[in-house]
Amino acid sequence: MRIGIGYDIHRFEEGRKLFLGGIEIPHVRGLLGHSDADVLIHAVCDALFGAAGMDDIGFHFSDSDPQYKDISSVLLLSETIEKIRRKGFQSIINLDVTLFAEEPKIGPYRSQMKQNIAQILGVDPDRVNIKATTAEKLGAIGRGEGVGAMAAVLIE
Repeated sequence: MRIGIGYDIHRFEEGRKLFLGGIEIPHVRGLLGHSDADVLIHAVCDALFGAAGMDDIGFHFSDSDPQYKDISSVLLLSETIEKIRRKGFQSIINLDVTLFAEEPKIGPYRSQMKQNIAQILGVDPDRVNIKATTAEKLGAIGRGEGVGAMAAVLIE
């Protein structure tokens, strides 16, 4: 068994759609990034690559590569799963994710995110946990400048 930890953060940007956990969430701003900037899924990808000893998301999906411009992070997660399976890791024991954001509230979307990620990973939804917290108005996230996510995963 191997454990991995992933982290990502993106700033808000006017004129972009907001994607978290593979779903579009209605909000006045989206996150800035080369892809759709889904910090939650990016943190999951990094955790999976870390557990498999396979570098990080930037190594596999470079932000200087035009093929990843505005790509759905769901596709990146699907490719991540394929890459770690080719290396011999077949089971995801569990995934735990924390989203750090002052806004938006994700309570209404948490179940859909969990179902979506579980389906992509090919696991039962009870192996996926998604939590959210604020930064208590401290730092860039606390000022509402962006969103961060941290993920931990156990693979076999």
